[in-house]
Amino acid sequence: MRRTLGKLNGERKTFCGTFERSGTKPSYRSGLATITILLKDIRDVEGNVVCDHLWFNYTKGFQALFPLKNGDVIQFDARVTTYTKGYFGHKEEIQIEKAFAE
Repeated sequence: MRRTLGKLNGERKTFCGTFERSGTKPSYRSGLATITILLKDIRDVEGNVVCDHLWFNYTKGFQALFPLKNGDVIQFDARVTTYTKGYFGHKEEIQIEKAFAE
């Protein structure tokens, strides 16, 4: 499903998505929880589906829309980039294990 989104890598575009729920993830530096939001049915401005869901950090732009309710449709601008899922910290042994696992 994300192949369509992958074709836009490096481009800044306008998208819209439907708010589903919020969540948390551990912060990279402090270990404290960072608030995230889940948007589903991500579409470009022409209405083409680019992916089924994406998680976003709860940034100031999203906070300005507070309170978000399930089903709210949000339009936003974003630059499409790749990411690697998982923990890639500074512990040398973890990095070595991950390199051998691939």
